[in-house]
Amino acid sequence: HYSTTWKAMARLCVAKESVWFDQGKYEGAETRYQEVVAQRHTGLRIEGRAVPVESKAPPAAVAPNHITSQFEKAKSFIQESLKTVPSAGSRVSSTMEQRVAQLEKENCELKSTLQAVQSRLSLLEERVGKLDGEAAETVAPPPADDDDDDVDLFGSDDEEQDAEAEKLKQERLEAYQAKKAKKNPVIAKSSIILEVKPWDDETDMKEVEKVVRAVESDGLVWGASKLVPVGYGIKKLQITCVVEDDKVGTDFLEESITAHEDLVQSVDIVVFNKI
Repeated sequence: HYSTTWKAMARLCVAKESVWFDQGKYEGAETRYQEVVAQRHTGLRIEGRAVPVESKAPPAAVAPNHITSQFEKAKSFIQESLKTVPSAGSRVSSTMEQRVAQLEKENCELKSTLQAVQSRLSLLEERVGKLDGEAAETVAPPPADDDDDDVDLFGSDDEEQDAEAEKLKQERLEAYQAKKAKKNPVIAKSSIILEVKPWDDETDMKEVEKVVRAVESDGLVWGASKLVPVGYGIKKLQITCVVEDDKVGTDFLEESITAHEDLVQSVDIVVFNKI
C-alpha cells in the first residue's frame, strides 16, 4: 500500500517538475568533443586514442639559379628597350627647338615688313611736305585796295533794279497778308451730352428742360433731349449741346444749371467729344 502511494506521488512530482534524466549522457558527449578538439591542436593522445593533427605542407622551394637567370633576362630586355626608344626629354627638347626656330623666322619676317612700312611712310611724309610748300607758293596775296573801286559807273541801273525788286517783294507780302486775313479761322468745337437729375419723382421734367435751355451764351447751341428712367418713377434729362471751346466751358454749364436748386439735384457730363 505504501509503495503504491509513493509511486503515485513520484509520478505526480515528475509530471509537475522539469527533470533532465539524460544529463549524464549529454555531459559525456561534451567531454569527448573537447578532447577531440584538444587533440587536433596539440597532437597528444587522450585515453589511448590518436587524433590526426591538421598540418600544412611547406611550399616547394624554388631553385635560386632559375630565379637569377630570369632576372638577368628581364634586365637585358629592359636595357635593349631603353636603347631603341628615345626618351621623353629628348622629344620635348626637339619640339622646343623647332618652335624656337619658327618664332625666330617669324620675327625676322616682321622686322623686314616693319622696315618696309617705315620707308614708305618717310617717302609719303617727304612728298606731302613738298606739296604743302608748292601750295603755299602758288597762293596769291589779296589784292590791294584801290580808290578807283569806289567809283561805280553803272550804279544808277543797279539802284533802279534793287528798288523794283524791293517794291515787288512788298506787294507780294501785302497780297499774302490780305489773303490770309480773308480766310476764316478754324474754330474748335465740342459735342457734350449732359445728364440733369431731379430731386424726386414729383419734379416737373418739362420745367427742368425749359430751365436748361434757358441758359444762353455766345458759342452755345442746344440739341436733342430725352428722358431716361432711373428708378422708383424718377427720370433724368439727357440733353445734347455743341459749344465753342474758346467761349463756353463745362464749368459754366454746370454752374448755370445747378443754380436752380429747387429743380436740379446734380449735373453730370456723360459724353465729351471734339468736333
